[in-house]
Amino acid sequence: MNYAFAPAPIVSIPAMSSNPFPVRRIYCVGQNYAAHVQEMGGDATREAPFFFTKPVQAILPNNSVMPYPPGTSDLQHEVELVVAMAIGGRNIALEKANDYIFGYAVGLDMTKRDVQRAAREQGRPWDMSKGFDHSAPCSAITPEFYTGVIARGKIELKVNGEIRQSSDVGDMIWKIPEIISYLSQQVELCPGDLIFTGTPAGVGPVVTGDVIEATVAGLEPLIITIG
Repeated sequence: MNYAFAPAPIVSIPAMSSNPFPVRRIYCVGQNYAAHVQEMGGDATREAPFFFTKPVQAILPNNSVMPYPPGTSDLQHEVELVVAMAIGGRNIALEKANDYIFGYAVGLDMTKRDVQRAAREQGRPWDMSKGFDHSAPCSAITPEFYTGVIARGKIELKVNGEIRQSSDVGDMIWKIPEIISYLSQQVELCPGDLIFTGTPAGVGPVVTGDVIEATVAGLEPLIITIG
């Protein structure tokens, strides 16, 4: 088929002992650790999860330089466990949700915090604060058959060697099977979808020259330099 211009290339992420993982969509869970909800001034009561998305072009490979984005003076880090989907579907049963997982990775939900605050105050969407270029750095995916189902494990982020965020993925308000099942009731999940599962407390600003090291137990570390 001929197109008006060349289609955009497929965005993919390396996967351990596998062909590259083609990314279809990026879903992000908002406020999924109680301590982070509280530090952002919210109510940590367990309510239905909410989601936002990032474009696939937001993916930034491991060991890359992330240009400091325009339009902000408060770029902040948020470390997250990322779930990569191998099978799609609608209305996925809670007890079957883990069967749909291809593997796991470490991700960063980079955020223009000042832009996000302004959007909140005006009741406007978050898109420009969350979905900008290079806003979703991601490590290589470790397939689930290497890790088993991840329900617990240390999640941590350092900036220039200093610990900023440290928690356990078991502290998520909504657990991974619940996230998959709930999200599949809203949209049809498909192979290639990524789900960023939320960040623990300790988010904060980074500046040009900072080196971010994000880790989840058992997964390849994610290292990004702010350029």
